[in-house]
Amino acid sequence: MNMKKMLALLLTLVMVLSLAACGPKNNDNKTGDDASKTDVPEVQPVKIGMVTDVGGVNDQSFNQGAWEGLQDLASKNSNFEVHYLESATDADYASNIQNFLDEEYDLIICVGFMLADATREAAEANPEQNFAIVDDASIDLPNVACLMFSQEQASYLVGIVAGMMTETNNVGYVQGMVNPNMNLFGIGFISGVKSVNPEATVQQYNANNFGDPAVGSTAAVNMITNGADIIYHAAGGTGGGVINACQENGIYAIGVDSDQSHIAPETIITSAMKRVDVACQDISLAVLNNEFTGGVHQYSLENGGVGIAPTQDLLTQEVIDAVNDAMTKIAAGEVTVPTTVEECPDFTLAE
Repeated sequence: MNMKKMLALLLTLVMVLSLAACGPKNNDNKTGDDASKTDVPEVQPVKIGMVTDVGGVNDQSFNQGAWEGLQDLASKNSNFEVHYLESATDADYASNIQNFLDEEYDLIICVGFMLADATREAAEANPEQNFAIVDDASIDLPNVACLMFSQEQASYLVGIVAGMMTETNNVGYVQGMVNPNMNLFGIGFISGVKSVNPEATVQQYNANNFGDPAVGSTAAVNMITNGADIIYHAAGGTGGGVINACQENGIYAIGVDSDQSHIAPETIITSAMKRVDVACQDISLAVLNNEFTGGVHQYSLENGGVGIAPTQDLLTQEVIDAVNDAMTKIAAGEVTVPTTVEECPDFTLAE
């Protein structure tokens, strides 16, 4: 019995030692799930930088629309990191772009045609850097996406509203600056007014500034004095002055770029929508998916890139029906909105 007990003890000891030898070792090498957790590289977010024009990020127009679009994208997709830099003067454009270049951003979005020269210079010097510019199609480089809008179509729609809703047969239009791209707003608006009210007078003013509400207010007051009862602005921050003057004088205003009805709900009858937010989201997603392409990216009624504000509380059903009919015909190619001064001789702000 003693011998059997000793053999049993020896067998037990051998088994214990064998299990110990097969057990986990205390070293720095990880296998299995632990290895997979440490070996997978951290995904770096796509960095999008936006440079405003002098209107600033809170212009309640296309700078703000672009930034809100990027914020919305980042809130729904953790793959994006978005930032903006404001330009107080023209001199800030190049330095703001350079700041994003130094920080190695994946895409730099320049908002507004006034940044064209600075964007072109930076793009030529940095051919591997992706750029996008809003409202300028003059840069023909493979690393620059030109985000363009058929703003004449949206302006035509609000022109129909103005032409049908005016009680004095006299409306106004304030433009932020005169150039071929901005002129499309006025050409479209006047064409829309005349399509439903050929006898209407359209007063016109070039503010030559996108960031001066006082200029916009003065222009609007002069138009009101001369009989206008509805004024449309395509003037960025300057348009804020137009809206204030209309509100103070009890007439209707028409907003631009985004639905501006929240600024003055009883004054802003409608707004011409230019979906800069959607365009900025589209080009950002293209960078994320390695599908970025340079050249012109056109947004129109046909693809939902422009339109009229959904807020329609101040519009009659007759006006709404007329606008919807025009939208359908324009999108289908049955109605072509003029885009040149020759096609719209009543537009008088041309260079």
